[in-house]
Amino acid sequence: MNILVFLLVGLIAGWLAGQISQGKGYGCIGNILIGVLGAFVGGFVLDLLNINLGGGEIVNAIITSLIGALTLIFITRIIT
Repeated sequence: MNILVFLLVGLIAGWLAGQISQGKGYGCIGNILIGVLGAFVGGFVLDLLNINLGGGEIVNAIITSLIGALTLIFITRIIT
C-alpha cells in the first residue's frame, strides 16, 4: 500500500510541477518520474536548509515533492 501512496504523491507532484512550469503535464509516467525524483531532491534541499514543513503527512509529501520537482525542472532547463 505504501508504494501506491508514493506513486500517487509522485503523480500529483509531477502534474503540479508541469502545470506550474509549462502549463501542461508530462504524461502519466513522466509525472510520476518527475514527482518521485522530486521527492528525493526536495527532501535533500529542505534538509540542507533545515526546513520542516508542518501539516498532514500526505500534504507534506506532496509539497516536498513539488519543491523538488520544480527544482529539478529548473536545473534541467538551465543545462539544456
